[in-house]
Amino acid sequence: MSFRLVRQSKFRHVYGTCLKREQCFDNIRVSKSSWDSTFCAVNPKFCAIIVESGGGGAFIVLPLTKVNKAGRIPPDHPLVGGHKGPVLDIAWDPFNDNVIASGSEDCVVKVWQIPDYGLVTTMTEPVVDLMYHQRRVGMVVWHPTANNILLSAGSDNIVVIWNIGCGDPLTTIDVHPDIIYSCCFNWDGSLLLTTCKDKKIRIINPRDGEVFEEATSHEGSKATRAIFLRNGLVFTTGFSKRSERQYSLRAPGHLDDPITMVELDSSNGVMFPMYDPDTNLVYLCGKGDSVIRYFEITPEVPFVHYINTFQLPDPQRGIGMMPKRGVDVTTCEITRFYRLNNSGFCQIITMTVPRKSELFQEDLYPDTSGDIPAVSAEEWWEGQNKEPLLMSLKDGYQATQKTELKVTKKKTNILDKMPPTGKVKSEEDGKATAISSEALEKVNEVSKVNDDLRKRIDELQTEMKKFKAVFLKQENRIRVLENKLGELTGTAGAPPPPQAPSTLSANTVNNNCDMAPDEV
Repeated sequence: MSFRLVRQSKFRHVYGTCLKREQCFDNIRVSKSSWDSTFCAVNPKFCAIIVESGGGGAFIVLPLTKVNKAGRIPPDHPLVGGHKGPVLDIAWDPFNDNVIASGSEDCVVKVWQIPDYGLVTTMTEPVVDLMYHQRRVGMVVWHPTANNILLSAGSDNIVVIWNIGCGDPLTTIDVHPDIIYSCCFNWDGSLLLTTCKDKKIRIINPRDGEVFEEATSHEGSKATRAIFLRNGLVFTTGFSKRSERQYSLRAPGHLDDPITMVELDSSNGVMFPMYDPDTNLVYLCGKGDSVIRYFEITPEVPFVHYINTFQLPDPQRGIGMMPKRGVDVTTCEITRFYRLNNSGFCQIITMTVPRKSELFQEDLYPDTSGDIPAVSAEEWWEGQNKEPLLMSLKDGYQATQKTELKVTKKKTNILDKMPPTGKVKSEEDGKATAISSEALEKVNEVSKVNDDLRKRIDELQTEMKKFKAVFLKQENRIRVLENKLGELTGTAGAPPPPQAPSTLSANTVNNNCDMAPDEV
């Protein structure tokens, strides 16, 4: 009789690797706010990090293209700095890699559009300001399937669902008696999961705020976090009565009876669960920890299987996780983290599955969530629920050209007024003008003609000044000659002749100007 002692899993040997220092970012003034946030948001184009800034709140946006190399960030690097208070949370739009939302202590949510090439100067004008909260906004979350739907939660214990397209709140959820710690949509965005300071975990209808179920999550008084898994289960992190850190797995309908609950350690840092729905891996990243633990969720007992721990020498201040469409499939990379240290160093950590074959590994990369929304904001608000549209990573990720959804909009979309990559659109006129190389050449030609014209005008003005100086000099000479002529003819002191020097003809002036004093 044989017994299998080791659980079979293709992720059992996942290992982490730090990139070289010159391939990472350095000299970043990471925010020192005590708010429990990851301080970092990443997508395939940009890495955004909340930083310290005088006179208000700001965050830095670093392009991740090959042209913009990593390294030491200059102190005067442009920022996104339109908030009047410290920025507490940021989140990239899952369907537009150039759009990011930020929440701040100034009670305002702002939505920004970042150019493809990054920032050249500090940006202070957002696309839209979302004002409803009465106290600081500590959380912003995008809807996973609906376009332009954003959630914000503040210290006023209110959750607001926004339609970014018209800049108005769709609904407000006021069912929490205390500060909200976390919010998470389920796979198709039809349910909302929240944790609160009252130690309760709630499943809510995001359209009308109806509470379907609530239960006590963890008995400790410190902050708890909860996320929806792809199969509908709920994964939570929190603290016990003895302040020991815990994680648990629960099923909707039985939230008060965890499937499993495990104690990890006695550290006091809040654990942020990072979830990969394609591989069913959960990464636990604690604030102030120097380790990243990762687990696999399976239907087999004990359901949450510990895989390994990635150890680092220094504690982490914040962390961001790259979406699956931004990883390198040629090296079997399944996850990439951007880890912030207290020293201002942003480490890039890759999680890799060891494989000998260089071919595309279909079992590691099933179809993942794409960058095209499944429904519009109006369709979702009317009650439609759809799972995310999936895309294959076999040939690598190719950014989808952004096109308008064929829907009848009651209000104009504010984001449509912003010029997308390389184009300038006007929805009202129904015309689209692409900035081509010919147009740029014409602009350069016009600029060159203007420069030549300015140069010619300057030359003419200089020539006129010289002519005026010569004319005044000759006029004075004429007067001197007239006085000498009067003395010779004995008419000195006589009244001037009928024709004054200023009224002499041009020929007379020229003749007199050409005569020498001796000739006179």
